[in-house]
Amino acid sequence: MRHPFLIPTMLACGLVLTACAKETEDEKVERTFQEVNVIDETNLNDVMLNAADPNEAVTYFQSAAAKNPDRIDLQRGLAITLTRAKRSTEASAAWKRVLNMKGANNTDRVEYADAQVRSGNWSGAKATLDKIPPTYETFKRYRLEALVADSRKDWKRSDHYYETAVGLTTRPAGVMNNWGYSKMARGQYAEAERLFTEAIQQDNSLFTAKNNLVLARSAQGNYSVPVVPMTQVERANLLNTMAISAVKQGDVNLAKNLYREAIATHPQHYDEAVRSLRALEDA
Repeated sequence: MRHPFLIPTMLACGLVLTACAKETEDEKVERTFQEVNVIDETNLNDVMLNAADPNEAVTYFQSAAAKNPDRIDLQRGLAITLTRAKRSTEASAAWKRVLNMKGANNTDRVEYADAQVRSGNWSGAKATLDKIPPTYETFKRYRLEALVADSRKDWKRSDHYYETAVGLTTRPAGVMNNWGYSKMARGQYAEAERLFTEAIQQDNSLFTAKNNLVLARSAQGNYSVPVVPMTQVERANLLNTMAISAVKQGDVNLAKNLYREAIATHPQHYDEAVRSLRALEDA
């Protein structure tokens, strides 16, 4: 027996199934595009995090985070780029927002403490570091712990943290320079001199350590140029630094000679040393 009424029904079902299949295919295509967009955005985020102009990166992440305020990766990107742009107060606020979000971790706390140190909030940095468990041991954490201890003149704790930090990095020059500066603040100039020398041995391009080295030597009455790698311009600058130290210690004649040597050493016109020498001679 024939059932002609079934034919339209079957056709209708076929059309519905085709539509469902077509809809599923459309959704698949849309999902594919979304996945590509996510990949593209991730790549762009990485590019912007390493952008040559940190302020451009800040603008990008400010816009992206405003559109997606609940995404911790964008808020974290904004905080990182604000730190790179040396906008410490804003960076501190941005890291605080990150810490209030789900998914925040101890690395974020260390970065928050770093931003607090950079903005001069030493008590806030200590409070942040105190919340990090002792089992979380990184170079940056201990370097910050040392700087905070310095700010409190807790020298015993400072030395402990500096020593720990040095052991956690393959590039200790910067932290050795900080440690040496800490020793200078205590009046331990010979120890400071040793640490600055070791810092330069680790990285002979670190001019800050060279400048601190001549300050430590000058404080001990040693005004000879240290035997470390230096350019002609660096040598002139170090002589100028020693001259300034001599003036502070009341040895004007020595200062004049050091200024003259700095002027003669510099490959170009050394305006700062010239002005200082004239001021001493006029006096």
